Formats: sequence, C-alpha cells, structure tokens
Amino acid sequence: MPFSQQQRPLYEVKANLFKGLAHPFRIRILELLAEAPERSVADLQTETGLEASHLSQHLAVLRRHRLVEAERRASHVYYRLADERVAELLAVARALLLGMLAGDRD
Repeated sequence: MPFSQQQRPLYEVKANLFKGLAHPFRIRILELLAEAPERSVADLQTETGLEASHLSQHLAVLRRHRLVEAERRASHVYYRLADERVAELLAVARALLLGMLAGDRD
C-alpha cells in the first residue's frame, strides 16, 4: 500500500520538491515571479522566450509541486509564488552556488 503525502518520509517529499525545480526554465520562471508580486502568462512568455505550450507545461509542473499559484482574470492568467519562502530558497541556492564557484577558482 503506497504512503500518503503525510506518511511519506520527509526526505522523499523534499526530493519530489527538487524534481519540480529540476529544469532551468522552471528556475527562471520562479526567479521572475520572485521579482514581482505576480506576472501574466504573456509576460512570462516574453521574458522566457518559451513557446506557449512549453511554458504551459512548465507552469503545470510548478503548480503540481505547489510552488506557484494561478488566478484567472477575464481572459488573462496571472501567476505568483505559492509561498514567499520559494524566493528565499532560490536566494540560498544562488549564494551556495556562488560560494562553490568561488571555491573552485581558489
């Protein structure tokens, strides 16, 4: 019998979260959403240069992993981070990577 979300070990839940982050364009989308309270799909498409279908697939993954939320207003859909700590996670990852790169240069 498979574990429910609450019964799964935390390390498995964490790994699943990182699977949601495991694409450069998804990271870029999250970075763009961290810069502004919300962005329209059209804005995200312009900023990423992705075709609409590819952007839609990435946004679906981010929604499934509960990293973003969407709101439809008239004929437009707007996205925002589901939790402000997603922006903090990105900032920590950036600092960690910059530190690692600096260490590689030494």
